[in-house]
This record gives sequence, C-alpha cells and structure tokens, in this order.
Amino acid sequence: MTLSPDSFLASQTLVAPESFHVYDTTLRDGAQQEGLRLSVADKLKIASYLDEFGVGFIEGGWPGANPGDTAFFEAMRNGELTLKHALLSAFGFTRRVGRNAADDPMIAAVRDSGAPVACLVAKSHPRHVEHALRTTLQENLAMIADTVGHLVAEGQRVFLDCEHFFDGYRTDRAYALEVVRTAAEAGAEVVVLCDTNGGMLPSWMPDIVGDTAEIGVDLGIHCHNDSGCAVANTLAAVEAGAVHVQGTINGYGERTGNADLLQVVANLELKYGWEVIPPGALVEATRISHAIAAVTNSPGTPRQPYVGSSAFAHKAGLHASAIRVDPMLYQHIDPALVGNDMRTLVSDMAGRANIQLKGEELGFDLSDRELAARITDAVKEREAAGYSYEAADASFELLLREQTDQLPRPFDVEHWRVYTHSLGTDETDTEATVKLTAHGIDRLFVGEGNGPVNALDHALRRALADAYPQVSCYELTDYRVRILDQGHGTDAIVRVLIDTTDGERNWTTVGVGTNVIEASWEALSDAYFYGLITE
Repeated sequence: MTLSPDSFLASQTLVAPESFHVYDTTLRDGAQQEGLRLSVADKLKIASYLDEFGVGFIEGGWPGANPGDTAFFEAMRNGELTLKHALLSAFGFTRRVGRNAADDPMIAAVRDSGAPVACLVAKSHPRHVEHALRTTLQENLAMIADTVGHLVAEGQRVFLDCEHFFDGYRTDRAYALEVVRTAAEAGAEVVVLCDTNGGMLPSWMPDIVGDTAEIGVDLGIHCHNDSGCAVANTLAAVEAGAVHVQGTINGYGERTGNADLLQVVANLELKYGWEVIPPGALVEATRISHAIAAVTNSPGTPRQPYVGSSAFAHKAGLHASAIRVDPMLYQHIDPALVGNDMRTLVSDMAGRANIQLKGEELGFDLSDRELAARITDAVKEREAAGYSYEAADASFELLLREQTDQLPRPFDVEHWRVYTHSLGTDETDTEATVKLTAHGIDRLFVGEGNGPVNALDHALRRALADAYPQVSCYELTDYRVRILDQGHGTDAIVRVLIDTTDGERNWTTVGVGTNVIEASWEALSDAYFYGLITE
C-alpha cells in the first residue's frame, strides 16, 4: 500500500508533550560569536523581535558578569521593553567553591536581576570539575544543590544547563547522571543536556537522552554545531524525550555556532505537526531572521534552510519546467509558510521555463514561446560574455524591457571620461566628466571623487539632478569586482556588480568590460536607468 504524504506524516508523527519550551539564547550564547558586538539598544531590539516571534524564554545574558548584560537587565527592570509572550531568563554559574549561595555576589546578581527565570550552568564532566573548577566531585554537587535550592526558595524558576554533559556521560556515566539527579532534587524545573563541544551525532542521542530521562525530571537540549549536526541532534533529543530546546536565531554562536532556533521551530511545527509558538507566528520567520541579522550586522547565509534567500531558489532549467506545472515538485514546503518566496534564477543554465517564470515574477508576459526562446538565447549569449543575471535582477529586467520593446529612455549618454592625476605624493586627484541628454536638454557635468567610480557617480548624479531630483536619494551600498579570465592577467575580462538603494527599494546591476572602469560605468549607469524607469 502506498501512503499519501499526509497519511505518511501522520503515521510518523510523535505526540507533542503537554508542555514544551522554546528557549532563545541569542543575546547570551549567540553574542559569543566572533566579531559580534551587541549594545544594550541592540539587545532590546532583538528581544522585541524574539518576543514577537513567540519564543517562550529569552536569555538576556549574565548579570553581574559584564557591564553590558547588567545594563540590559536594568533597562528591562525600568520598563524599556515589555515582553508580551516570552519570559526573561538570567544566566549565571553555580556558587563559587567553598561559599554559600546566599552570600555569593554573582548569585545575588542573578537573583536580583528582575528575571523570573534563572538558567544556571554547572559542570557535569569530572575532568572539568577537577581541572577547570579545581574542586572535588562532591563539592561540585554541593554547589549545584545549594545554588538551585537558594534561587528556588527566593521565588525564581530554575533551569540548569549541564555543561559538557554528553562528553561527561561517555567519560563517567554515573557522575553525569548524578549531576542531573542533584539538580532535580534541589528543585530545578528543567535540566538541560549540553553538547558544549558540538561533537555529537544524531544516532548517539537517543540512548543517552533516554537513559537520563529515567531520572524523572524534564530534560532540555542545547547543541553546538561543530559537527554540523546541531539542529539534527536537537531533534533527535526531542524524539528521545527532551521537552525544552535551546538555540539562537540564525545559528549565531561561538566557533561554528549553535542550533539555529528558526530551523528547529520550523521542523517541529511543519514536520512534527507540533504547535510550539503562537498560531500564525511561523510566517514571520524570514522577516525575523533578516531583521535580527540587520541589528547584529551578521547576516545568515543565503543557503540557510527555510529563511535564506536561496532556500527556495531554482536555477536548473529542468526544475523550472517542473515548477511551472506544480511548484511543490521541487520544494519540500510552501515557502509562504515561513514568510519566504520562491525565486527563479537566470543564468547560462536557464531554459525557456526559467525565463518565463522569472518574467512572470517581474510582471512580464512571456507566454509567447518564440519570444521566450529569443530572450533565453540572449541571456545565454550575454552570460557567456561574462554577465551574471542570477545576481542582478535589475539588469535582467532591463534586458527583458529591451527585448520586449518596453524600455523607456530617461536619459541618453553622449560620452563620459575619467581622469586620474597623481600629485607626486600618496594622494591622487580623480575627475569624471559625463555628457548626456535628459528631457531633450544636453547636460555636461564634472564630478570629483575618491576614485574613478565615485567620481563617475558624482558626475552622473549632478547631470541628472535637474531633470530627476529623486536621484539625490540614490546611494551605492556595495561594489564588487571579479576577474573572469585570470590567465590574461591585467588584460582580463572583469565583472562588476553594484547594489543601489533609494531608501525604500534595493536593486543590483551588472557590467562587464575589458577594464574595470568600463564595467563599472555600465553597472552604474544601469543602476540609475533602472531606478528612474521603475519608480
């Protein structure tokens, strides 16, 4: 018997637990990523996005450990952000060796943070206890019991992260389990098993998590991605009984990062059929991912599952032909479920179906097979010459308009030139001249700038300003050069990609030439051309 996709999914789906935690640690563990620095304002903004997405808990950082985290918790206490869905969690360590939890200032910082939840980290690997903490195994257990018990008595919900749990379990199973048992008996609501070194594999998870679950306390899972398995390991732990998942947005974190919480949540909701965030929140996943990336200035990879810009991008002609019949033939979900979109890429691999689909995306009727074939041939010819329309939708639209006789000409360039003069020092003087016709009037302007491209931009902007005042809002946001045939050295063909924005829209244009200035001018003038004709 052949099962339908829906009936097959139903036959494989696990029963959702009565209570399930989605716990975000972007502001603490994610902030340990190399090159990532978060101000208090950044953390407040990210926390607002996390709350909007519907996570259950937001780990705000380690109060008392550094001024930034302390200031964040103070801002939260002062009402600078009111969480509508999530609960704030304060991270901390168990009390110091030989002290009482009630008298430890670091514990006091967690207790007085204003967070209703405390997430403590404790050693669960004997070697770490003896060599990192420099204490005995018994004292480590006493530190856990004392700290958990004190904070519970003070009215905080307590989760305990068992650092290096899986490595510790494989080194000394009895002691690792005793750490979990001690935390549970002291009142920890959840004990989180941490793959701190990120070396676990999914097939190793069930036995260890299942064995630990026999203690009878709710278990959580916290995975790093050093083996490339953080999300898979997290799901394997859930299938083995974990009811609390920790991760970071976009997989931020130290070394290779943490489990990407967006992927974990999407899989739980769409593959398991569980409702782990509020209804309707998953459709915001792509927007939330990109919004937080903008705050951190650390964007996720375009190939990021579910929310990446390439997650539902189709390049091969065979795929495009099938997608025209049924988009789900080459997609595992409807991208709209996570707020993403299907994209058709145009390249030398494109067939007529790619061109027709891409044309439809841009609002062009390319149902005429002869027209679509002619445009396909033009694309392949230009791609062979070095153009890349896959990365330059604006230039592709200009090509479509040209081929379909829908290309208005807001201006015509008569000539341009660039002059760079060395002053005999480290400084150079660059001047560009552009002569063009706009609204039937000849215009010639000179621009100076920091290099040829900047000077050309200034000259072109000045030449168009009277006819089209809106060009004052145009800004070049990125400029990329690639040598296409490196064997020719300085005589090589070069490709230039320019990203432009007018504050509301963003577009990319491409230019190709035997010298970098020629290629840059094509991409630059096309950027202004596209901006003006598509307003």
